Formats: sequence, C-alpha cells, structure tokens
Amino acid sequence: MLLTRKTSSSPAAGAPGLVASLSRGIARAVPTMDRRAFLRRSGLGVGAGLAASQLTLMRKAQAADAAKGAGGERKVEVKRTVCGHCSVGCAIDAVVENGVWVRQEPVFDSPINLGAHCAKGAAVREHGHGEFRLKTPMKLVNGKYERITWDQALEEIGAKMLELRKQSGPDSVFVVGSSKHNNEQAYLLRKWMTLWGSNNCDHQARICHSTTVAGVANTWGYGAMTNSYNDMQNAKAALYIGSNAAEAHPVSMLHLLHAKENGCKVIVTDPRFTRTAAKADEYVRIRSGSDIPFLFGVLYHVFKNGWEDKKYLEDRVYGMDKVRDEVMAKWTPDKVQEACGVDEATCAKVAEIMAKNRPSTIVWCMGQTQHTIGNAMVRASCILQLALGNIGVSGGGANIFRGHDNVQGATDVGPNPDSLPGYYGLAEGAFKHFAATWGVDFEWIKKQYAPGMMTKPGMTVSRWVDGVLEKNELIDQDSNLRGLFFWGHAPNSQTRGLDMKRAMDKLDLLVVVDPFPSATAAMAAMPGRPEDQNPNRAVYLLPAATQFETSGSCTASNRSIQWREQVIEPLWESRTDHMIMYQLAGKLGFANELVKNYKMVKGKGGMDEPETESILREINKCVWTIGYTGQSPERLKAHMRNMNVFDVKTLKAKGGVDKETGYKLDGDYFGLPWPCYGTPEMKHPGSPNLYDTSKHVMDGGGNFRANFGVEREGVSLLAGDGSHSKGADLTTGYPEFDHLLLKKLGWWDELSEDEKKKAEGKNWKTDPTGAIIRVAMKNHGCHPFGNAKARAVVWNFPDPIPQHREALYSTRPDLIAKYPTHDDKKAFWRLPTLYKSVQEKNKDIGKTFPLIMSSGRLVEYEGGGEETRSNPWLAELQQEMFVEINPKAANDRGIRNGEYVWLRTPPMEGVPGFKGIRVKAMVTERVDAETVWLPFHFSGRWGGTDLAQYYPTGAVPVVRGEAVNTATTYGYDSVTMMQETKTTVCQIERAA
Repeated sequence: MLLTRKTSSSPAAGAPGLVASLSRGIARAVPTMDRRAFLRRSGLGVGAGLAASQLTLMRKAQAADAAKGAGGERKVEVKRTVCGHCSVGCAIDAVVENGVWVRQEPVFDSPINLGAHCAKGAAVREHGHGEFRLKTPMKLVNGKYERITWDQALEEIGAKMLELRKQSGPDSVFVVGSSKHNNEQAYLLRKWMTLWGSNNCDHQARICHSTTVAGVANTWGYGAMTNSYNDMQNAKAALYIGSNAAEAHPVSMLHLLHAKENGCKVIVTDPRFTRTAAKADEYVRIRSGSDIPFLFGVLYHVFKNGWEDKKYLEDRVYGMDKVRDEVMAKWTPDKVQEACGVDEATCAKVAEIMAKNRPSTIVWCMGQTQHTIGNAMVRASCILQLALGNIGVSGGGANIFRGHDNVQGATDVGPNPDSLPGYYGLAEGAFKHFAATWGVDFEWIKKQYAPGMMTKPGMTVSRWVDGVLEKNELIDQDSNLRGLFFWGHAPNSQTRGLDMKRAMDKLDLLVVVDPFPSATAAMAAMPGRPEDQNPNRAVYLLPAATQFETSGSCTASNRSIQWREQVIEPLWESRTDHMIMYQLAGKLGFANELVKNYKMVKGKGGMDEPETESILREINKCVWTIGYTGQSPERLKAHMRNMNVFDVKTLKAKGGVDKETGYKLDGDYFGLPWPCYGTPEMKHPGSPNLYDTSKHVMDGGGNFRANFGVEREGVSLLAGDGSHSKGADLTTGYPEFDHLLLKKLGWWDELSEDEKKKAEGKNWKTDPTGAIIRVAMKNHGCHPFGNAKARAVVWNFPDPIPQHREALYSTRPDLIAKYPTHDDKKAFWRLPTLYKSVQEKNKDIGKTFPLIMSSGRLVEYEGGGEETRSNPWLAELQQEMFVEINPKAANDRGIRNGEYVWLRTPPMEGVPGFKGIRVKAMVTERVDAETVWLPFHFSGRWGGTDLAQYYPTGAVPVVRGEAVNTATTYGYDSVTMMQETKTTVCQIERAA
C-alpha cells in the first residue's frame, strides 16, 4: 500500500535488552550529547556495528592479512569513502574482503554525520554491486540496444563528433556534465570542453542552485553556503524556506535537533506541511512562488520595530535604506496577505522570533530557487539576514543545502557555460591564466573555438532542448545543436519532457555516460513522432564507474572537501570518467594537451588514466579565486584518517598529528572548507564561516568581498572605518589586492625577486606563485579579495531590489495584472527566452487548470532516481509514483486515496493520444485545496505506458513511474536560466 509503514514507529517496540533499556532511559541517564559521544559512552556500537575503535583494529589487521601470501587467504581492508547521494557529506567505512565490498559502517568519528545514515546512505553499497547497472557499451540498433566493444564505441563517437565539427562547428555539440563527478573529473571535463573549443557545457547545478550562486555571489561575494551544518547548533532561531531537510538532507537534521534541544526556535515556511515542518515551532503555509512577499512582509515588521542591526548596516551593507523605503511602502500587511496568503500576525511573529533570538540562520533549497524569479527570491533571503546582522556570525548565515554529493564542487571547478573553473569567467585573460597553468598555447586554444565564440557564454542544460528545436535564425551561434552527451545526468530531472523527447529524436548523436542507463536510454529508444525522427541518429550507452570505483575529492554543501578512497575496482566493463575523457580526447586529437601535467597510472585493464591526485594538484595551482589551492591531496587524506580530532560544533581540530605523514592538524577546520587560501605550505586552515570578522584571516576569518567596484553614485562600496577582520593591518575598507596595491602600501618587497617577476602585472587571482595572497594574509592579516560592503541593491540584475512577479502559469489573473513578469528576451544565453508573451497568452489558464502543481524530494530516492530506484533495498520502501492532493480537491473530483488518476498540464493540450501522466492519489492535508505535490525521482513510464521494453537488457530499474517533468511547463529564471518546477498549473481526474 502507498507509503505504508512496515514496522512500528516506536523506537523501543520489540527492542531487546540493551537497546530497549537505552531507548527508555536515555533522557534521564545522560545529558544532551552528539551521536558520536553517545555511541562511545553507551557502548551501543558493540554488537550493533563496527565502532571506530574496531575499524582501527581492522586496519591494523590488514598488514597481517596481506602478509599471509597469495594462497587464497582472507584479506580484509577498510576503505573510507563518502556517500554518493545528497550534499551533507556522510563518511562511510567500506569493508572489503578479497576485493569484494561486503559491508559498510557509518563513520562514528565523522564530525558531519556522527555515525548516522539516512536510508539512501545505509543502502549505498548496492551501487557498487548493483545488478541493474549498465554493464557494457551499447548502441541503439533498430530500436533495440545491442552490445558493442569499447573500441567500437570510442571510434564511432569520436568520428561522429569530428564530422559534426567539420559540418557545423564545435558548438553543435553540447555536453551535460555531472554533479556526481568528483572535483577532479568535473574540472577535467571543463578542461576537455575548452580544448574541444566550446562553452556549450553545463551540469545539474543549473537546475537546482544556479539562482543561489548568482544571487548570493552578487550580494556579498561568493555563491555558496556561508556557514555549516555543524554551526547550526549555535543558532538561536532557524527559518527553513523551500527546504524539506528532513527528507532531502536527513542527516543535517541532527545538527538542527541539537540546536533545538538548546532552545533554538524553528520556523518552516512551505506550501506543503513537510516532515521538516513537523519539527517546527512555527509552520507558515505560503502560496507557491510567493516567497518575496512573505520575506518582505517579515522585513516590514523588522523595520517597523527597529529590530534591524543599525551599526552592522552602516559599516557593512550598501543600499539597505532603499530596500527599507520600498518594503515599507509596497509590502504593507494587506499586500503581503493578498500575494502570499500569510496574515500580519504571523509575519510579525516570525520577525520577532528571528530578531529576538539572534544569531538566527536561514535555510533554503530548491523550493526557493526553481522559479522564474529565483534570483530575486534568493536575494530577498539575503537581505533579511543582512538586516538582522546575521551574515558573518557563528549560528547565523545563509545555510544553502545543495542536492548531489558534489554539486558544490562541480559548480566551483566544473563545466559551467559562463565560466572557466573557479568562476574566472570567459574573458581572454581567464583563458590565458588557465593556458599557462595547463602548459597549452593560448592561441592554439583560441583557434579551437569558432570565431568570436570563445568569450561568449554557452547554452544551459535547462535549454539544450531549444538549442535543437528553435529556429536557427533566432539562435546566437552558427548551428543548432546536433550532438549531446548526458554524462552522469538524468533527463527526467529537467522540465518540458514532451519537448525533450522531440529534441532527442532530432539529434545526430546522443551519448549517455553513466553507471546506470538513466531515463535517457528508454526515452531515446521509444517511438516518437514520425516528423521528428532523424534516420541518421546514433545513440550510445557507455558504462561509467561509480565514485566508489575510483578515488578523488568531493565538496559538501558547507564547502568542506573530503577525499574518497577507491573501494573496489570498476565492475563489469565500466571505466572511470576521467579514463573515458582521456580516451575520447585521443580520438579528437587533444589527449596530450589534456593530460600534459599529470602522472599517468594504470587503471582498468592496465589502460592509462590520469592520476586524480595530479589533477587536484593542478587545481591547487590555479583556482586562487575561491581558495581551492590549500587543499593538497596529502592534507585532505590526513583529515580523513583523523576525523576524531575535529570539534563537532566548530569543525576545528584540537591538536592531533597524522601518524602516516607527521602532519599537524591542530587549528585546521575539517575538510579545509574553501576558501583555503594560498599554497598548501601556507597552511591556511580553511574558512568554516564566511565573512566572519571576529577571526583573523589566518584562522578562517574574513569580510565581504570587494568585487563590485569602490563607489556607486558617489557612495563608497568599501567597508566603513573600523570594520575589518580581526588583527588586520588595514582597519578600513580596501579594494582587492594586486601588484599595484602592494607597491602603494610598501609591501612589495616582501616578495622574493622571483616572485616579483612572476607577480608583476598580476592580481591575487592570477599570480601563479600565491605570493600576493601570502603577503596580504599571513604578513598583514588582510583579505586578498578586499574589504567591502554587501549589496542589498544589485544594479546588474533585472530587478535591483527584488520584485515579486507572478509565475508564467498562474491561477491568479488578478495578481498577474499587479505583478507581471519580465519582457521577452532575445539571444539570452544564445537563445530567445519568453516571459510576458507566455504569461499573457495563459493569464486565464486557471479556468482550465485550477490546481497549482509543485514537486520535491523523498527520503528514499535521489535526483532523477535511476540509481536509487534500481536499488532493491530502497525500491521496496517506495514503490509508486504518486500525487498528494487535498481531501477537498479529491472529493470534488471523485478521487479516493490510493486510486490512479490522470494529471494533465498545458503542454499536453493538442498532443494526440496523450492523456497525461498516470499516478496514484495520496489524499492528504499536507497540501491545501489549491495545491498538489509530486516527487521528482521517477521515470520509466510515459503517458501511462511502461517503458521497460526500451531499456537495455538487465538494466531496467526495479521501480518505474511517471516523471513529473513530463508534465512541467515552460519558464526560466531571468538571470541564470533556472527552470520553473515549483509553480505551474494542472488538472487531475480519476483514471477509469
């Protein structure tokens, strides 16, 4: 039965002996403590799992096991890795016996997961040995997938790419990279695309947090979570808005619940009553897409009562006076309630909780980002925190939980269409910086690109469909897209599934590189419209290794970087992603340039592949902007071996010496959270909380970034006098450091003669020696990126002050008239993007489609869901795709709980024979009568039809269901091309 529990919810029910007594008496027997301390004190790890001390004993036993010789004796190893699902970064000890991964244990010493796992983490071993993986290269032949050799696949794909390049140029190929790649692979893929000669590359971050990156970076400097999961234990209040952490990031809730035990007040704002809302002191239901009216409704009461931090605003924030004027004039309580449905008393109560319980933190996720005004919603959250003085303080911050295990790292150093690694952008100077690091001639790279295209941002993953389907004369590149790689990316996580199927059919080349075939395989093989078929289309499936079959680093949401050991050898015929990149580069003619700086090692089958440590060392040499330079492989590995020395609340090491290397861990923050500035030898400890002026910069402190000039309309953008990080020699605001500023300050002679020669004409981001950073930070306590004010007004965005604008498909024509969307845009990210024309055409759409449709996560599944729905242990927990519908809406339609329904949306109008998506109804008051909600992890069914026959033999997911994104509508953020998934419209009827 749908969502039926299989065991009692009581923790002590049926529990024998020790467990039962512990669960009855724990509240009285011990004071509040973290899981790690509890397990050690209670001894619960004994008999219930391998405690950290036992794993240490097993490690010591490895040498003895190995010394027994090759006579078939038992050899046990313990490999430390990181869960491959959400971005919390839970550490795992994998027990490997004679090369077979036989069991796993959560790492009790990890300061992040404290010995805990969610359902996905507990079942992660299955992804290393899962029987439903893609086992061999395959090619689509006459509608069926046939096994081919790697040699044939690489030869044919390479030849086809070169053919497309010759006929239509390098921009005719689009590569969707992966947030499942480790940092080294993500970086290498962006390098691979640069050497191919195109910026048409992207990855999952575009459709989950690109609006966060843009909005946050343009407010105070860096587009990332400011604090950490652990630091939430220091919060006195926490506002979750558009985040269902209890299901999306379950282990992160450990830290919130510790905070709550210490008095933290929890507010959850969401259109749906979630499992996170069940833990809240205050639940606020808002209309989907109305975050700005709510946040500014709260801010109205902050200003009205004088609760803003006036000194903080004077010293550290630009433009809040203009925001105040607009909020007080425009977002009076009556306007707020009209737009978002929240009354004055509730807004005032939230404001009071946040203001009178400081430091207070804010958490948001895709509920806030996936809108046509996602960038503005993000900035409204930032503005609220700035007004309260909550940024740059422990227990405060903007805690932005990312989705995939390395979506933060892939965003930082991976395949973005508008930037080289480290957010360096696409100016020629950025290409020259990387060309010098790579040892590749800049002019050679420039010639790889089509004329004039090197410095032009590419298309986005959210819009590749239009890159294929749009009229050529409206596209800002020579050719439509003809070739596409899905390299570790699920197509069902993207909107407009009906259009995506058409685009897939029109391609000349479609390549899927993934441990699982993903929904792409079935979508590509199933019959489509005859007029869309390309008879020359070639489709290939390449089996990639999982992250447990290679080594490398991954970056959690809190910016801590962890090193994964290789657990097992790549299974079946799978190959590591970086091996595949290298082998394809060989077919395309730039293999030598790709791996010029790397040590080559023997991988699967004795074939060459670049060493991941070598790739990380190259990242350390060039990604100065965000401080990916101090985390050498050696430092990261030492952290992984010595997790026990890091404090659970602060992440700071208290003493500790790594026995293997003698490295002193004392003072480091766990995972060296970026920015970890300078060379590894400078031993910057990492930055646990960004913009924190209470610490010296060499202890992870900082201030807001000077990234937007020094003056605006006659007003200084630099921090006020006396506002600086602890111990800084400059006690006022200052611009970013370059060779000229060092000379003016008289600090230039603190560089060696060789350093002067290499740093001449450079700034802190391009100095290859790191000496400018060292002198500014270590010698003078100053931040290399300057000391400026955060911006409450962002003049380079469509709306300098965030504006509420109704979704393109809205059930409220009265609000469309008051809060219209943007005008249509031409050649935006190389494509025309529609706004007002779509909204005007559909302003009365609510008469036909009266329900607001939204989507989100389940605890059992992750992302597009193919890997988790192919895991029998997880598949057993959630076997059906469903829609949550309110009892009133269900009763009005004659729908009962558990019955199948058809859900239809506007794109389905006029599609012959397509009745909608067929899902089960879950009748619940979690949603109101105007809203329905669906999980986004399903695929494998299409318009009521099971697609099992279209998957490769042996790689059919255990659970298949309709994809919500078959139903989602057109709509994109006005800055980043973030897709609109959280606010569209639908109608539901009972299935016959």
